[in-house]
Parts: sequence; structure tokens; C-alpha cells
Amino acid sequence: VQLQASGGGLVQAGGSLRLSCAASGRTFSVYKMGWFRQTPGKEREFVATITRIGDAMTEYADSVKGRFIVSKDYAKNTAYLQMNSLKPEDTAVYYCATTRRGTATKPYEYDYWGEGTQVTVSS
Repeated sequence: VQLQASGGGLVQAGGSLRLSCAASGRTFSVYKMGWFRQTPGKEREFVATITRIGDAMTEYADSVKGRFIVSKDYAKNTAYLQMNSLKPEDTAVYYCATTRRGTATKPYEYDYWGEGTQVTVSS
């Protein structure tokens, strides 16, 4: 499975960005698509996840609940992360990943990773 993330950039606090993650290859093995983020010197942090097929079951980190929305377009094999009310502490490199597991919020539970996209929120 190959993943291509895009949509990062520089935004002021309170603004919005939408990230996209396009999957290709053996996507039939993918059960969930997830988003993580990482800042220098810190571990990669879970942000959100969504099931790829069937009903869009979602899960969010407490730090982004009510502000971020994860969605998908099954036909395009693409997941999205709509980020609203952005805060400076949301600044990070954002990664998308896929897993075959039913429950997965830890980086080691994900099988494939895309290259990250930088999100910078200025105060």
C-alpha cells in the first residue's frame, strides 16, 4: 500500500486546513486509515482514524475532538482530515497510515505510512 498525504501549510490560529491521504496498491487489505502527528523530540501521536469500508466509524484523540473531522471517499481510496479552530499546539508533521486491525491508536499497530505533511499554526 502506498500513501500520499497532502494539504499541509501555514495558517493562523483559529484557521482551518484540510489534509488528504490517497491510498494505492493493495488497498483491499486496509481496514482503517489513521492520522498521526509528530513534533521534534516527541513521539508520534494519534490524531484520528476512520474505517475504510462500510460505515465510517471514527475515533479521535481528546486533544482534537470537536475541532477535527476525519472522513473518507471510498471510491477514491482517500481519507481526509478537516482541521478547524487550529491552535499553535497543533503544529506538527502530520502522517497518514493504514492498518488491518479493528482497533488501532498506536503507531506500531499501523502497517503502512505515507510521508508527512507539515502543518504550522501561527499565533
